[in-house]
Amino acid sequence: MISADNIASSTVQPLLIFPYNGNGLEALDCLGDAYRLQAFIDDTPGKQGVDRHGCLVTGREALTRWPEAQVLAVPGSPTSYRSRRQIIEALGVAPSRFGQIIHPSARVSPLATIGHNVLIMAGVVITSNAVIGDHVCVLPNTVIHHDARIGSWSLIGSNVTIAGNVMLGENCYVGSGTSIMNGLEVGDGTLIGLGSNVIRSVAANSCVAGNPAHALKK
Repeated sequence: MISADNIASSTVQPLLIFPYNGNGLEALDCLGDAYRLQAFIDDTPGKQGVDRHGCLVTGREALTRWPEAQVLAVPGSPTSYRSRRQIIEALGVAPSRFGQIIHPSARVSPLATIGHNVLIMAGVVITSNAVIGDHVCVLPNTVIHHDARIGSWSLIGSNVTIAGNVMLGENCYVGSGTSIMNGLEVGDGTLIGLGSNVIRSVAANSCVAGNPAHALKK
């Protein structure tokens, strides 16, 4: 006899998270009832094994060991964000296998568009007609307003405000506590430092910070 509990558990999607980093650990709090962690994937032998919380950390063989598991790939930091695309593509994962993880407390408009391999953490608000590209991470309590577009491969910090009609390019990093004024364009590959107030459009491959945000020496 199949119980109700067995039926419910059969609908939970197993998930592989790559790598075993801060973003990946924070993703555990976002899984809700839709996913369960199968394992972390990490290339560093010293991280592999079972962590103090009982989570399995293994190598890339997990991708073939659990072919039914979806994948969440969340590498990247202020020092490595520009290489996110190459790192994720090197996994060789089909787009259809990537997950879309949205914390139960996040509020996403039904009129918004969310790509694959997207992680949206607690308290995030995404309003009407916003478009979030593929392979994007949005950290807690960020607000992305109407008609904003977030390019693929980008990382958005916590407590960020992205006003309406902002166009954020691909492979960008937006530091926590930043505000971007409505209607601005931020070019591909740009880093915006912590707590910045962006009041002018930013050219591609820039590094800006401050209030108001200004270019930093490379």
